Amino acid sequence: MAAVADKSGEAAPVAAAANEKKNNLVVETAKSESKEFNVQNLVDMFTKLNPLAKEFFPSSYHQNQTKNDSKFNQVPVDNKSAGNENYSNRRRRNNFNQGRRRLNGKAFRAQRDDSIRQTVYVSDIDQNVTEEQLAGLFSNCGQVVDCRVCGDPHSVLRFAFVEFADEEGARAALNLNGIMLGFYPVRVLPSKTAILPVNPTFLPRSEDEREVCTRTVYCTNIDKKVSQADVKNFFESTCGEVTRLRLLGDNVHSTRIAFVEFAMAESAIIALNCSGMVLGTQPMRVSPSKTPVRPRVTRPTSL
Repeated sequence: MAAVADKSGEAAPVAAAANEKKNNLVVETAKSESKEFNVQNLVDMFTKLNPLAKEFFPSSYHQNQTKNDSKFNQVPVDNKSAGNENYSNRRRRNNFNQGRRRLNGKAFRAQRDDSIRQTVYVSDIDQNVTEEQLAGLFSNCGQVVDCRVCGDPHSVLRFAFVEFADEEGARAALNLNGIMLGFYPVRVLPSKTAILPVNPTFLPRSEDEREVCTRTVYCTNIDKKVSQADVKNFFESTCGEVTRLRLLGDNVHSTRIAFVEFAMAESAIIALNCSGMVLGTQPMRVSPSKTPVRPRVTRPTSL
């Protein structure tokens, strides 16, 4: 009886261990089945997605209007889908446009470089020398296309850019270095910049407007805090009577520009000496104007 009791006592722990192992196996099996169930759900969800659906195509894709829905659904699904092909075509078109812009940029730079080679820089110009006189001097070297005299804020003398129709004229103009013009010998050097063209619609249209240009100066680097009355008072107290003034500015540039028309051409010549004078907090630059100050056009108000 004791031996049987011992055996039954030994069997009890073995049975308990077996039951615990079975319970753990059931739990692990349930967990694995749960994981497999979750993964299977995801697989089922993804397999139901249509890669050719409209929302999977880039916004740039435009379906051909001649294709009907049945043809659209027959597009094969591969690594090179219709959406990807359209994307690559878009990239090719963009590259083509960029190349075309680059060509335009190259053409512009080539044209600018030609203008620079056809332009000379003239410095130490007497303040009494006009653009017409300067252009007349250099016209002996070749056809003068443009002449631009500018005020120098650091000197009582001025500088200018003279552009010729070809490079030969610019090279011949270099021989005039040191020639007396007015009371000073001018310096003539190859230019490093081209003359910025003026909008043709602003150029003088008649002899009267050309005469107005001789009485007009172009001012830049004007302090934004300075009013039109301040500019007028400054030039009238220094140079002479101002008959018309146009002060212009925008929200992009930190300074403004002005066109000042005087009653006498002598006043405009005196105004060129004001280049470098401080008005407000900025030193102005004053140059002869190539454009007249036209009266503002008043538009009729509709009733």
